[in-house]
Amino acid sequence: MQSLGVTWRRVAANAFNTSSAKVRRIGKIAFSDKCLLYTNVSISVTLSSVGDLLQQQYEIFTKESEKVDTKRTTHMAISGATVGVLCHNWYKILDKFIVGKSVKMVSKKLILDQFIFSPVMLVIFFGTLALFEEEPLQNFKDELSDKFVTLYQAEWMVWPPAQIINFYFLPTRFRVLYDNTISLGYDVYTSKVKNSAPTKTKPLLEKAKLDKNASTSSTS
Repeated sequence: MQSLGVTWRRVAANAFNTSSAKVRRIGKIAFSDKCLLYTNVSISVTLSSVGDLLQQQYEIFTKESEKVDTKRTTHMAISGATVGVLCHNWYKILDKFIVGKSVKMVSKKLILDQFIFSPVMLVIFFGTLALFEEEPLQNFKDELSDKFVTLYQAEWMVWPPAQIINFYFLPTRFRVLYDNTISLGYDVYTSKVKNSAPTKTKPLLEKAKLDKNASTSSTS
């Protein structure tokens, strides 16, 4: 029995070591210079989709919607691909021109990230999703004027502390992975803001809802 136990432990240890070696090998290939762009885009697409699905599940739970809108999730996934390409190249540019991890260098990256990249990324995010609307240009203008400030304010709440860790501790190849892991909760919020009714139409929606309730009550 003792020898049998030793044998099973050896088999389990060998299996674990083999699996760990495979995972390390896959990770090394995925985060190599050759494959990094594809890896970063895949991560962004996946987590943008997951964020939207989580938000839709919440909307179903609160009776705001009846079922998952797969088209909406697809659109968010495509926006995630755009963001993945942008982040991949942005971090490479930052690390190329601002070298080092001193407080001064990290501060420079943080300032550029918040004041230049964040606004540009939000504009491209709204622009990408506007392409799927009936009137892309008008939708893009309306979304920017109505929702840009809301999301940009949220960016300031989330990203400065997160990016300090990103810029100080992580190598370039892991920045987008870290970014997307942190941003899963932010992606849920982004989906909520993006797919909410414009501020100027909310009073009309509330009035329509009240009228519907009043009509139902009078009928009953």
